[in-house]
Amino acid sequence: MSDTRPKIMAVLNVTPDSFSDGGLHPDPVAAGLRMLDEGADIVDVGGESTRPGANPVTPEEEQRRILPVIGALCRAGATVSVDTCHAATMRAALDAGAAIVNDVSALGDPGSAPLLAARDCPVVLMHMRGTPQTMMAHAVYADLVGEVCRELDASVARAEASGIARGRITIDPGFGFAKTPAQSLALLRRLGELRSLGLPILAGVSRKGFVGLYGGQSDPARRMPASVAAALFAASEGASVLRVHDVAETVQAVRMWHALTACGNEEGVAVGGPRP
Repeated sequence: MSDTRPKIMAVLNVTPDSFSDGGLHPDPVAAGLRMLDEGADIVDVGGESTRPGANPVTPEEEQRRILPVIGALCRAGATVSVDTCHAATMRAALDAGAAIVNDVSALGDPGSAPLLAARDCPVVLMHMRGTPQTMMAHAVYADLVGEVCRELDASVARAEASGIARGRITIDPGFGFAKTPAQSLALLRRLGELRSLGLPILAGVSRKGFVGLYGGQSDPARRMPASVAAALFAASEGASVLRVHDVAETVQAVRMWHALTACGNEEGVAVGGPRP
């Protein structure tokens, strides 16, 4: 059976104030290695919270938090992405061994695009309006999915115009970023429509506010079952990468989902039994 399962990107926040796991990793390197053992394909290391209303940190502080972690994980053989919107931090993280840049600002820092074009580095471009401090004031749409698609397409065009190869770009619709819970739910329902852009899709639904609201759980740390359900739906709609907090549970669920939905198995028998 060909393995067309989405990649699992594990969230590793080296922050005191992230919405779900801020301050919960006293040994972030050990946490990242555990995520790899649980089946993560990528460890996404971030040093600045992007929850609504979060206070920004300087690139220097961000680097102080994440560079030792990135270096240690890369020396252990991990594929690491850096979750940052600062070009200086991108440069330092790539120098430390990171292989991917995950940018919630879609290259908002003027120095980001030239750097990533020169490094030929894979990049995730996320949809957001405003900043984490102001984004919810911009959650007004006449055509939610159409506007998200057009704005992502514009971000991709700017990246390509700066010299970033289209084949290096993954798009992220930005669940919860400048989107109300109802808008995030509607966007997830119609995630497949983003495939019209012809690019891989990253879905970051894990423990998000809308998952808590519709799953009936106010505590982000207890949203694993609803998060896994949302991740599987995203996979069914064509997501290529799932960004998750609960690695082992999501890996197991995706493996089962893939076994049930794949076109065939190792023996060449169609899933669901032989056809007459």
